Amino acid sequence: MTSTRIVLDGGPEFKYGHVRPTDDGSEKVKILLGSGYEHFVHNGEFLEIDGENLPVFQWSARTKIAE
Repeated sequence: MTSTRIVLDGGPEFKYGHVRPTDDGSEKVKILLGSGYEHFVHNGEFLEIDGENLPVFQWSARTKIAE
């Protein structure tokens, strides 16, 4: 499995430009944070960082973990 770097934008914990790796190659990313998941979607935007074109994922929702 290949890790890809993505840029996160929005949400309660992430400011524009926050770069993180992901193993998920889909158009949606779900990140565990506290007692829930932050959901991000790729809207087609890319940002060049250190000579690499990284996809920008916009925050779309938060869901709680089912108990």
